[in-house]
Amino acid sequence: MYRFLFSSKWLGYLLLAAIFASACVFLGRWQMDRRAETLAEINRVVTNYSASPVPFAEAREQFNRLDPAMEWTQVELKGSYVTDGQRVVRNRPLNGQPGYEVVVPFRLTTGETVVIDRGWLPIGNNNPGSPDSVPQPPSGDVTAVVRLKHPEPELQRGAPEGQLASIDLDAYSAELGYPLLTGAYGQLASETPPAAEMPFPFPKPSTEEGTHLSYSLQWFAFGVLMFVGFGYAARQQARNAAIDAEDDDGAPGGAPRTAAGAPRRRPSPSRKPRKATAEEEEDALLDAQGY
Repeated sequence: MYRFLFSSKWLGYLLLAAIFASACVFLGRWQMDRRAETLAEINRVVTNYSASPVPFAEAREQFNRLDPAMEWTQVELKGSYVTDGQRVVRNRPLNGQPGYEVVVPFRLTTGETVVIDRGWLPIGNNNPGSPDSVPQPPSGDVTAVVRLKHPEPELQRGAPEGQLASIDLDAYSAELGYPLLTGAYGQLASETPPAAEMPFPFPKPSTEEGTHLSYSLQWFAFGVLMFVGFGYAARQQARNAAIDAEDDDGAPGGAPRTAAGAPRRRPSPSRKPRKATAEEEEDALLDAQGY
């Protein structure tokens, strides 16, 4: 009944179903990988974001090479801002609004220098391409609590004077002309004494898982449904073939069939001819006499 499945046409259908299902599995696993990354980030935020700050001495190695599990960890820094090294970082949207971030070198009491991202500023109305004003950090000795962040890669584009294209700490250090700890930078959580004016603080990262799991399950379901559809089509083809075979077997004496597949009707040999009426006989007599 299902021998037609070995035909080239149906084997081609099966191959297409297998290719489509494989693509669905790939996309489903990709969504699962993205979900795993999201869950790892959520776990880091939940574990580190609001934990008690650790002293710089305990976290110093993280400023050389940041362990991904330590991202968002709060670290307490003591020192002073190097205000002449302050820069703004371009193309930093926040809640859908374009703007900048303000980064400043911070020289520790140990003599080492790290970078602190002090917050966000909207684009300016008076000077296109730069914020209207950049709040200055507090002067003198400062105690800052920062959250560890990975440095960013170099972007293949320039920036105007006083601005950076990204928080690429190696490039920033080369521009300043003195060494920075380039394994991580700090996103400002608080500082004492506080500045008279501050950039907008950063919002807490989202801890919502998102839709990766539902998308993954949908892709897996699409892959399964492809084979379900293939099986349904094969079953319908087998049923139609069985019905056609029954019709062929039921036709009397192998009677000829119409184009639609139904047996052609033949006149019954036992049927007697109809007797002509009196009017039909009279009309035939007149036709024979030439009237």
